[in-house]
Amino acid sequence: MLDSETKAVETPEDHAEELRLWLRLLTCTTLIEGEVRGRLRQRFDVTLPRFDLMAQLDKAPDGMTLSDVSKRMMVSNGNVTGLVERLVESGHLDRRTSETDRRVQVIRLTKVGRAEFRKMAAEHETWIADLFADLTPKDVRELMRLLAKTKASAQKSAGRRRA
Repeated sequence: MLDSETKAVETPEDHAEELRLWLRLLTCTTLIEGEVRGRLRQRFDVTLPRFDLMAQLDKAPDGMTLSDVSKRMMVSNGNVTGLVERLVESGHLDRRTSETDRRVQVIRLTKVGRAEFRKMAAEHETWIADLFADLTPKDVRELMRLLAKTKASAQKSAGRRRA
């Protein structure tokens, strides 16, 4: 089975360099994300969205509103609500009403949730290092520089489209 990047390389006359770059980025993202998803599921029986939610809350010991979490995760409130329900049921999250606005729910990691997340995060960091092990520190710095430039270009283009 060929990925999109490989298909594009086989018929380069049909694809502009920018399209091939996009496909390379997409292929890398898909490959890495799939590996991380599989390792989280196999090692901790947890999904990537649950891990991501817990990661956001680990940075906010006083908790976050559901709305803030969904903005940071770039998903809808509905997606976050389902994740929160399951993590509250499993004892990983605590949910309370905001002291300043009774309509707002604030969620935070429980002691157990924080301890389990930190175990997962430590292994996750090792997995990421392993996935990028063939890159030198110089390669990583250069790739970060180029990806920052890519991000700025995409943001600029999106801004022009909205204007």
